[in-house]
Amino acid sequence: MFTRALWQGLAAGTAGGVVMTLGEKIEQSVTGRPDSHVPARVLQRLTTMPERPGRQPVAVNWAMHFGQAALLGIVRSAMAHAGLRGPAASAQFAVIRLTNDQILENATGVGAPPHTWPRTELVVDILHKAVYAFATGAVADALAARDGPGPGQRHAALRPGRRPHAGPLPRKEAHGR
Repeated sequence: MFTRALWQGLAAGTAGGVVMTLGEKIEQSVTGRPDSHVPARVLQRLTTMPERPGRQPVAVNWAMHFGQAALLGIVRSAMAHAGLRGPAASAQFAVIRLTNDQILENATGVGAPPHTWPRTELVVDILHKAVYAFATGAVADALAARDGPGPGQRHAALRPGRRPHAGPLPRKEAHGR
């Protein structure tokens, strides 16, 4: 399961990153908002690359932007393989994506806590990360569905609804595919 989740997650996360980037470019063409150089600055600090003021190299910006998107896709793919699929799982994943960004940006000193941001910037960031999460989720769910229901879905099918005394799946049925 985890081998499939790895490669499928990289694919799903990359696809989600592409969809998010296209949405960002459309939004920027309408709003006039400039490109963010936060991803490049975070990567520079994480890797001790030299920093420079102003506009950052596009390759460094995109390496962090798409690298982070691809790597986090593994988490969403693992969720899908476990049986956490659909819009509710993608909403959970959106929180993971936003949290990951904030940990890296704040820990490196590149960003500030979201509650200190102008509201319009916060809304735009949440919107784009939600687009990423739902696009990544759609791809991860479709790829995982090729293997059938995940263990969580099989467990839920034993006794639909949240009920006591359902007990776990037998061990051989949990990941035996």
